[in-house]
Amino acid sequence: MLQNAGALLVALITFILCVAGAIGLAVLIWPGGPTGDQGLLMMLLIVAGVVLGAVAAVCVGVPLSALRHVTFYRDLTKSEKLLDILQDKKFQPTNATFTVRDRAGEVLCRLHKNVLYNFIRKRWYCYAPDGSLAYVAKEDSIVLSLLRRFLGPMFGILRTNYIIQPANSEEVIGEFNRKFTLFDRYVLDLSADPSRTLDRRVALAIGVMLDTGERR
Repeated sequence: MLQNAGALLVALITFILCVAGAIGLAVLIWPGGPTGDQGLLMMLLIVAGVVLGAVAAVCVGVPLSALRHVTFYRDLTKSEKLLDILQDKKFQPTNATFTVRDRAGEVLCRLHKNVLYNFIRKRWYCYAPDGSLAYVAKEDSIVLSLLRRFLGPMFGILRTNYIIQPANSEEVIGEFNRKFTLFDRYVLDLSADPSRTLDRRVALAIGVMLDTGERR
């Protein structure tokens, strides 16, 4: 948290310096104030400073920020690690990817989402270690997902729930539902998969990313 706060502060300072530099340059060029068409040029210079500042802030802040990793332990003592979810890259403007590894470091799966799809129906793709698509987790209904975009959660009435399906089937083998409570509570229900075709460690990783990966 402190590293990300520091990265945000540095990015903000970088943005302010770029904008201040553009304003200072405009004052040096037109010390008595712009006249006529010079006013438009001055505005364009300041706008360029704002754009440059935004780009510079991202270029400085992202490398300084921390990768978003998640680690599972056996208990609160953290003496035995069970699982890792590792963010692959810091800057992922349209595609977010994470690698899930077991305690020995072996890859269990890779999780991927396209941020642009979130505008219609949130979904996460689960790829096997060999690169084949194994499972898809997506919002429970396209109609409800569109209502959520326009109306929001409606005090919990339209809270976001997910279903988990095999990549080659419409069968629902799991659900990840937010409970109707004042607290941030979820239920990962895999009762529809009694044969355990979905590795429970992978299911836990999917559940976590459906929460923290969506910044809920």
